[in-house]
Amino acid sequence: MGANEEKGGTCGTIFLKYLLFTFNFLFWLAGGVVMGVGVWTLVEKSEYISLLPSKTYAASAYVLVLAGAIVMVTGVLGCCATFKEQRRLLRVYFVLLLCIFLLEVLSGVLAYIYYQQLNVELKHSLRETMVKKYEQAEQDHVTRAVDKLQQEFKCCGSNRSGDWADSVWIRSARAEGRAVPDSCCKSPTAGCGARDHPSNVYRVEGGCVSKLESLILDHLKIIGVVGAAIASIQVMGMVFTCCLYRSLHADTL
Repeated sequence: MGANEEKGGTCGTIFLKYLLFTFNFLFWLAGGVVMGVGVWTLVEKSEYISLLPSKTYAASAYVLVLAGAIVMVTGVLGCCATFKEQRRLLRVYFVLLLCIFLLEVLSGVLAYIYYQQLNVELKHSLRETMVKKYEQAEQDHVTRAVDKLQQEFKCCGSNRSGDWADSVWIRSARAEGRAVPDSCCKSPTAGCGARDHPSNVYRVEGGCVSKLESLILDHLKIIGVVGAAIASIQVMGMVFTCCLYRSLHADTL
């Protein structure tokens, strides 16, 4: 009877090993997805980050990149710990899973905080950024971001095209008589911003601020969904790890 119990325990351990190996492979792939989302956020929309009132959005993306990198390393470590059946490695693996889980919770909290304050801050800061920093010395990144925003989302001005009337650049001689930047034009050409008639420039209800807000909120939702999915997988991984650890401990008794 004792031999049967030992055999059953061994079979249970083998089953848990392959289950945890499968989990680690999926976990490693998920780490790549997490890192990809973070990098995509920072690279694809990096210019828009300069238009945001705080660094919370960028911080949440950096946290995702860091978490994704740790996830991929942890996945490899988990496979080694599983097949070598080393309880010490399993303990390290469990601690790393817990750290990653906490990083993702932090990213989620940052995203939620930013979601709550985004609307109020963005409406005030975007207009200030446009009228005070556009085409100003050492603000080339802001100029590029504003031009890209207006062309990509077919909008003009923070809330409306008339916002540009208060622009430092529009009021200067360097604007060469333009009423709005050329990036406001439906068919951008040099000097086309001198004519701000609706047939020539974009007139979008809510202006560019509504478009940028929608973009950021969509990204925050993606970050939130990915983080929640990976966190759920991690909880299962921690449960499997504890089961395998206990099984290995039982087999040594």
